[in-house]
Amino acid sequence: MSDHHLAPDFLTPAWLSDVLGHEVAEFGVRRIGDGLVGMNLRLAISYASADAVGAGAPATVVAKLPSPDPTSRATGIALRNYEREVKFYRDMAGTLDIRVATCHHADWDEASGDFVLVLEDLAPGEQGNQLTGCSVEQARTAVVELAKLHGPRWDDSTLHDIEWLSRRSGPEDTQQLAGLWAMLLPGFMATYSKYLSTEAQELITRFSDRIGDWVDGRDGAWTVTHGDYRLDNLMFASAAGGYPVATVDWQSPGHSQSTGDVAYFMGAGLLPEQRREVERSLVDEYGQALAGYGIAVDEAWLWKHYCRDAYAGVVMSVVASQIVETTDRSESLFVAMATRHTQHALDLGSEALL
Repeated sequence: MSDHHLAPDFLTPAWLSDVLGHEVAEFGVRRIGDGLVGMNLRLAISYASADAVGAGAPATVVAKLPSPDPTSRATGIALRNYEREVKFYRDMAGTLDIRVATCHHADWDEASGDFVLVLEDLAPGEQGNQLTGCSVEQARTAVVELAKLHGPRWDDSTLHDIEWLSRRSGPEDTQQLAGLWAMLLPGFMATYSKYLSTEAQELITRFSDRIGDWVDGRDGAWTVTHGDYRLDNLMFASAAGGYPVATVDWQSPGHSQSTGDVAYFMGAGLLPEQRREVERSLVDEYGQALAGYGIAVDEAWLWKHYCRDAYAGVVMSVVASQIVETTDRSESLFVAMATRHTQHALDLGSEALL
């Protein structure tokens, strides 16, 4: 069953022909994934020439577009998610080593806020599942892959000149985050407190007065960060093939300390029992992978900031849960994130490091 009604009017065979450099006769449309801010459509393409695929034309591509939900679309525009993703693929991806989908087309309209990306279809790779968690081997693959994101532009001073990268630094950014937290926390607690232990609820409440300490306590090199590096945004190799891991959803790329991505992934990617057994060794492996870029990271520094950044997942759980469309899956997702990330911070004694 094709979902052609989801495709915008401009998405025609003629438009795709221009993008792909081969004459497209027709294409089928199917929505894929659970994007909360954007919408992903898989396009199965038939070409005018039977030889097109053999000549390098893709049999399928993924078109990424604004969410059809008005709330989620407004969020994507207001938080500059759509703009940042287009600019990441257009201007940044080629300077990094992390595996991402090949980008055939990237366009963002400043006036309307709308965007379109045409990307490599990463199937037969399979999307990770934030609800169930992943295996230790998948976690190791994902954590080591982060060095390919962080390493190439580690402590690169030119990143300060890239205005569209997300940052949390300085009094103004801290005030904005604190204001957002204060505005959204009551709604979050009304929905999710029933899933949280008393200790987890108290941890979240106390953080209201410690946001500035968390933001200002970073003292290491900054680099390019993903900002939402979790299982739903990772494609792992399946029995049928695919890359070992490829990273999607570049709507929140930032310029910050690398440990936020590592802690955010580990905090909810593995179930707590698994995480407790392996996280120290996986953080060490991440540090060793950075060494491949000539980066010498002090183990004590890395572990300390990894522990502090357990709060990255707590912040995302509270904020993101309140600004996207609510569905059965989104609520289950934020339950998993909130319970695991708060437990992560409790396990690591993160509050004492603020």
